[in-house]
Amino acid sequence: MEWRIQLDRLAGAYAPSTMRSYYADTQVFVDWCAAANRTAFPASPDTICQFLEAQSEHRAPSTVRRRLYAIRKLHRLLRLPDPTYDEEINLSFRRIKRQHAIRPKQAKGLTRDYLDRFLASEPDTPWGLRNRAMLSLGYELLARRSELVALRSEDLARRDDGTLKVLIRRSKSDPFGAGRLAFTSLRTASLVQDWLIWRGPHIPWLFCPVYQGKALNRSLEITTVKRLIKNAARRSGLSPSEVAAFSGHSMRVGAAQDLLCAGYDTAAIMRAGGWKSVNILARYLEKAEHNVWERSQKDRTHTPIAKAKAG
Repeated sequence: MEWRIQLDRLAGAYAPSTMRSYYADTQVFVDWCAAANRTAFPASPDTICQFLEAQSEHRAPSTVRRRLYAIRKLHRLLRLPDPTYDEEINLSFRRIKRQHAIRPKQAKGLTRDYLDRFLASEPDTPWGLRNRAMLSLGYELLARRSELVALRSEDLARRDDGTLKVLIRRSKSDPFGAGRLAFTSLRTASLVQDWLIWRGPHIPWLFCPVYQGKALNRSLEITTVKRLIKNAARRSGLSPSEVAAFSGHSMRVGAAQDLLCAGYDTAAIMRAGGWKSVNILARYLEKAEHNVWERSQKDRTHTPIAKAKAG
C-alpha cells in the first residue's frame, strides 16, 4: 500500500512506539473508509469528521486525537492538501471532548513508604538483588520504564560522597538524546553496587535477566518493570485493587509526589524528573497527600502575634 511505503520513510526519525501507532491508527482509518465507501487519501473534512465521531463511541478522546494526527501525517507524506485543520473538524473534536469528559487515569504513586516495604519484601536471591536496585534507582531517578531498562553500566559514575551520578541518555521528552543527569542517595548506590558485584563486569547493560542463577548478556524488557512492582506489592500484602493500581510508571509518580510534600518547588521537581511542561507535572502531583493548609496553620501558630496571644 502506498501509505505504508510513505510511513516507512519515518523509520529512524521517530520512536518505535510512535511508528507502531502511526501504522495501527492509519490502518483503522483506511479500513473504516473502505467499509463506509469513502476515500481515505485524500480525505474530505466530512469524511474525517464522520470517522472521528464513529471512533469516539468506543475510544477515549486521547485515542481519537492520536488517530487524527496519523491522518494529518499521511496527507503530508503523500503531498496532499491537509484537510485536518478545517474548522468543521475542530468543532467535531470539541464536541467529542465535551461529550466524553474523562479524567486521565493516573498510576498509583510508589511513594517512599511503599518503596521501603517493597524493598524489604524482596528475597535474598540474585533476582532480589537486581529488583531492589531497580526499584530504588527507578524511584530516585524518577525514571520511566524505558529509561530504566536502557541504562548501561557506563552511565553511572560514583561521586566523592559515595552517591551516584547517572546519565539518562534518551527519553520520551528527549528524542534527540541531549540527555539529563540525575543523582542517587547512599542507600541506592549501595544497592546498585551489591547487584553489580553479583552480576559481574562483563555485561554492558546495568540490569539484565537472570536465568537459572546466571546473568544473561542482554537488556530487560520494559514489561519487567511493571511486573516486579506488582509482584512486590503482592508480597507486601496489599489488596488486589491496590496491586492493580500500580504500574511501571508508579516510581516516577510517587517520587514526584514525595518531592512536593518535602517542600521542593516546581523547578526542582521538573529538573529531577526531566519534565519540560508544568501542565504534565501537575497531573503527576494531583493526588499527592500535600495539605498546604496544615503547614499554613503551623506557621501561624509560631508568629510573634500568635505567641503574644498565647501568652
